[in-house]
Amino acid sequence: QKLLMTPESSMELQHAIGADIHMAFDECPAPLAPPYYLVEAVDRTHAWAERCLARHDELNLEHEAAGEPLQALYGVVQGARDEQLRKVSAKFLGERDFDGYGLGGVFEPGEIPTVVKWMNETLPEGKPRHLLGMGAQPADLFLGVEYGVDTFDCVAPTRQARNGALFTYDGRINITNVKYKADFTPIDAECDCYTCQGYTKAYLNHLFKSDEILASTLASIHNERFVVRTVDLIRESLKDGSFYDYKKQFLTRYYGDTLPAGVTLG
Repeated sequence: QKLLMTPESSMELQHAIGADIHMAFDECPAPLAPPYYLVEAVDRTHAWAERCLARHDELNLEHEAAGEPLQALYGVVQGARDEQLRKVSAKFLGERDFDGYGLGGVFEPGEIPTVVKWMNETLPEGKPRHLLGMGAQPADLFLGVEYGVDTFDCVAPTRQARNGALFTYDGRINITNVKYKADFTPIDAECDCYTCQGYTKAYLNHLFKSDEILASTLASIHNERFVVRTVDLIRESLKDGSFYDYKKQFLTRYYGDTLPAGVTLG
């Protein structure tokens, strides 16, 4: 069965599920798509953005009349790895009445500073930036925040959890390894999540080896809490002026001498 998704139906679906922040319908082209197609994709994204705005405004009027909370709409900046297209897209969307901006595309971690800088040079001040699909590893969070990103979304922490890859402050572990079979300590002694407070590495190892669905649930709870807590601590470090100290401390402990591409301790 085929389902036709349009900018209008996208807005209607996001309103129906009660999303607090909606993303405008956009096209995310392959990073190595030919230049002519990148231009077409950006033009299409802009046309869809205007249609999303129109339908979103209509739906918000209905919500307001019914006494329901209004919902935000973010325009999504596209343009792949092309500086000019990124700035054109940021300018076009920045001139429209969006509540914030999604920074779309497929990035290698080392590309985040450059691409985000291009967009931030053009987007208006005072509205939030959301980095779409970034957070596969903790270093992504520090990179994004350092270069002006406010929020993130990413499926990777739960996807990794379902495969037994768990975040700890001393680095990522694979809980299915045999060495955890008789390890009766929590995943991370510093973590306050439901999983770490009530279960051990040995139990998680057993669940994964037994193909129990509870394994994915408990592992996902841990990874999600780890990410949220890390962002909480980043936020506190921004407030008290210790961001770069916290960044160095966290990354040194997590990665040791093998920092991801594009990441520095400074």
